[in-house]
Amino acid sequence: MTIKGIVLDIDGTLLTDEKVISEKTKQTLINAQKNGVKVILAAGRPTTGMYGYAKELAMDQFEGLLVSFNGASVVDCKTDEELFNQALSVTNAKEVLEHMKQFDVRPMINKDEYMYVNNVYDNLLELPDGPFNIIEYESRGGNFKLCEIDDLAAFVDFPLNKILIAADAAYLQEHHQAMAAPFENRLSAMFTAPFYFEFTDKGIDKAKALDTVLPQFGLQAEELIAFGDGHNDTSIIEYAGIGVAMENAVDALKEIADEITLSNNEDGIAVLLEKYL
Repeated sequence: MTIKGIVLDIDGTLLTDEKVISEKTKQTLINAQKNGVKVILAAGRPTTGMYGYAKELAMDQFEGLLVSFNGASVVDCKTDEELFNQALSVTNAKEVLEHMKQFDVRPMINKDEYMYVNNVYDNLLELPDGPFNIIEYESRGGNFKLCEIDDLAAFVDFPLNKILIAADAAYLQEHHQAMAAPFENRLSAMFTAPFYFEFTDKGIDKAKALDTVLPQFGLQAEELIAFGDGHNDTSIIEYAGIGVAMENAVDALKEIADEITLSNNEDGIAVLLEKYL
């Protein structure tokens, strides 16, 4: 089978644990594009938090695609045109944010150059490596300025591509079902990391976004190879002709993958692409 497209999650897949693209992986992906293979970044990140990596991979020169917000938006790197967008309605966004007030969580939303939170100083999560400033991490990763809003539900009068909820992992495991229950027939909700739980519009995932835009580029699912590590990568692993789980992926993803490659710290993408390209 000829591979015509490479779909890549970012965190835990494309990036090492130091949040960089290794030189070997970078050159492999640039060379693939020079040979006519389309590179597609598909992440939970906002679009603004993906541009830097896209430029590093020269995707703006080769008409690469950015699938952001877990599939709520698709942007053409070469033209900067948004090819697909399906946001939460204002009504649904307000209801989610109102419902979150009863939980010990940190909601984060964004519009334009700002990320909005209740309290910029309520920012520490207890991770295995120690306390972690989750609000600083998200705002810097998305290239956002920060703004405090006491009542996010009252504030929102614009569509949101997603609502990001951060909390300690054990707390989310205990409460995520109650958090999602009122919206199970209207919205999609999923873990994107042990400490992240996200809401998007109903039916939104990375594969739906791809299936919507790829026909205009003459690409079919069976011509894709997709790499991922998290629960929110399930759709692209199932959708692509070859679905690849990183060695550091969650067990559920490894169980459905066609291939398992080396970890994100061991050039797993480059090593597996050598087999197929």
